[in-house]
Amino acid sequence: MPTGVAIRDPREQLFDAAERVLLQDGPSGLTSRAVTTEAGCAKGVLHRHFADFDAFLADLVLERAARIRSQAADLQDLAGTGTVAENLSTALTDLFESVAVAIVSLVTSRDSLRARLREAAPTGVPLLTEATAMIASYLAAERELGRITATSDIDALAPTLIGTAHMLFADRTGTPPEPAAVHRAIATVIAGAVPQPTH
Repeated sequence: MPTGVAIRDPREQLFDAAERVLLQDGPSGLTSRAVTTEAGCAKGVLHRHFADFDAFLADLVLERAARIRSQAADLQDLAGTGTVAENLSTALTDLFESVAVAIVSLVTSRDSLRARLREAAPTGVPLLTEATAMIASYLAAERELGRITATSDIDALAPTLIGTAHMLFADRTGTPPEPAAVHRAIATVIAGAVPQPTH
């Protein structure tokens, strides 16, 4: 008798299930059994598609990091529209309101997963690295348009913005920060980089 149910895209279904478990129970609750139970499939399905659980988790992290790279183009398209602070606040809220904070916690809590990820990305923390690159490319586009000062150190500003947003959203179990609080924090970080109007 076959067990579980047939699923069209098992990898994506398992990834989605892992994210739900991660959001509900945190990194310590993320086990292969919890993932397959959440996905509604037999435990063997995970092991049929991945060498082991760390390989599954590494693929989950790398796939979600790739999504951020695709979001970077959307953010860059906003250069020259709205305000820089608004665009950054929206992008960083979209990023950290998602499962990204929980995935970063997962990466930092599992030595074996970090070792596996080092093979694909030797430096930085996946997701945060891609997010920093996304913000830096957007700031560079705004600098070309004169909406960020020519002397601004984008390589320092981008990780500062990521760190600020990460801290605001770091408490997964608490109330998310108000949009006004996010905007205020982002505007404060970039205040010195935004040209002041001349009277």
